[in-house]
Amino acid sequence: MAVERAQVCVIMIDGTEGFTEQDSKVAGIAHEMGKGCIIAVNKWDIVEKDGKTMDSYRKKLMNDFSFMSYAPIIFISAKEKIRLDRLYELIKFVDTQNAMRITTGKLNEVLADAAARVQPPTDKGKRLKIYYVTQASTRPPTFVYFVNNAELFHYSYQRYLDNQIRAVFGLEGTPTRILIRERNKDKK
Repeated sequence: MAVERAQVCVIMIDGTEGFTEQDSKVAGIAHEMGKGCIIAVNKWDIVEKDGKTMDSYRKKLMNDFSFMSYAPIIFISAKEKIRLDRLYELIKFVDTQNAMRITTGKLNEVLADAAARVQPPTDKGKRLKIYYVTQASTRPPTFVYFVNNAELFHYSYQRYLDNQIRAVFGLEGTPTRILIRERNKDKK
């Protein structure tokens, strides 16, 4: 399969047809495999446009591809060679984002700032403690959080921390993975 061999996947949308079920399937496979992704709307030269067409099309695609909100959207015409140079630049950029390595020290600075802004969740008087975060791998960037209680590390707080890391380091065009390691409760 081509997605397996690729480092960056360009999800090509026919601008005259719009989003299809097949587009969703291909994008889902690329996302699950941790590939860098770009959404390219082709045939933009023959799409009937007014002053708001690109914005409304972008908003619809952001809704259709809500599971990969990190993916940049570009409008091109392969036949007329419109924005192809920008597409190639974007492919190179997304590839570097997917291969990005962030030091443990920098990650923990972001974690400390984020936790100071929004306290970790509590449940029945117990508060989540995140001891530290480190990056385990690239392609896609995978972050391991060491915590006192994995059950307290709710999905919403994971998304919050992921968004904080993205705000500082970019990671545009790449999914991220979060792994949670609970510190052994038996240790004294």
